[in-house]
Amino acid sequence: MSQDQLALFRTEVSAWLKTHCPASQRQPIVREEQIWGGRRRVFPSADAKQWFEACRDRGYTAPEWPVEYGGAGLTPEQAKILKQEMARLQCRPPLYCQGLWMLGPALLVYGSEAQKREHLSAICRGEIRWAQGYSEPSAGSDLANLKTKAEDCGDHFLVNGTKIWTTKADEADWIFCLVRTSDASPKQAGISFLLIDMASEGVSTSPIQLISGESEFCQTFFDNVQVPKANLVGELNGGWAVAKELLKHERKMMAAFDGMLEKPAMSLLELAHYAVGVDQDGRLGNSELRSDIAQHLMREQAISQLGERIYWQGKAKQSDPRLPLLMKHLGTTETQTKDELILRALGDEGLSMEDECVPEGLRKMVKQWAFNKALTIAGGTSEVQLNIIAKRALSMPTSEVKS
Repeated sequence: MSQDQLALFRTEVSAWLKTHCPASQRQPIVREEQIWGGRRRVFPSADAKQWFEACRDRGYTAPEWPVEYGGAGLTPEQAKILKQEMARLQCRPPLYCQGLWMLGPALLVYGSEAQKREHLSAICRGEIRWAQGYSEPSAGSDLANLKTKAEDCGDHFLVNGTKIWTTKADEADWIFCLVRTSDASPKQAGISFLLIDMASEGVSTSPIQLISGESEFCQTFFDNVQVPKANLVGELNGGWAVAKELLKHERKMMAAFDGMLEKPAMSLLELAHYAVGVDQDGRLGNSELRSDIAQHLMREQAISQLGERIYWQGKAKQSDPRLPLLMKHLGTTETQTKDELILRALGDEGLSMEDECVPEGLRKMVKQWAFNKALTIAGGTSEVQLNIIAKRALSMPTSEVKS
């Protein structure tokens, strides 16, 4: 598209957002008010429902997906403009869903036409909530070591095993799973990718309490679960290719995770000024903290520029598969660095998540610090990411890399 066409699109999108996004949905994200899809979907307010339905009907829950699958069919340039205008107006995301962030992009590449028709539109409409069944108690970083087995029983698979760290599996309708269908060597060659309805007989979940006091994750169990053959994505024993395609999008999502979280009442600098105070020149009173915050902000800017580089390379069809690995590692690490700086600035007020004497907004920051410890584990641990980066990006000798 020409620059004039893109400028016109920006004007139209901005006008549409101002018309259809209620003022209450142009506020900082509140975790309890995030809109998650699913059979048990509940809207926190009439405005939230209105905003979701407006985006759903226009395809803006999945802007770049084809129109026939529920998306808006936007070009990457148009989708970027939509994102920019939503950020400028502080529009909340209309829908949160692992189906949007991870499964959908993988289905667009590896799914059959029937699978695309059945699942993609339902994801865009917020009708189905998905969970991810990858890690197991003995197969976390070494994902290819998974033991959950799918036995070929003619017209269906019989699945037995367990998955762990399945985010909100107790609230999900479906789960996408890696299962072992062969004992072939290497281990990756015997893995298949299945879609499983959580309402199937034999599926159960058990929440896992986190250090933040919440239960964001579950252990999921499969006991003689029958899964139709039609739910196999890609080739039998070819699930590793699907898994890697999905992981590309998961790492991209994890790198940008901070932008989807509830925002504190104050920015990092505002909080530091409030908690630490300023000197006679108006600078943050603690010089060491001031220097560390400055370095953090510069790294955040560098990560943002890396994101721009990835975008323009994709547009030029010159994508570098190593860069999303860097983005995932750098983005999640920097989020944790920010959390640590917040706690340093809070001092004694950063010691409790439950002390009623501490303002609720500050207690939420401490809870976020505790929850975000998971970011450098989810989507591939930092240690594994660095090993892959060393091998692929730097050509360094490493121990065996699982990817």
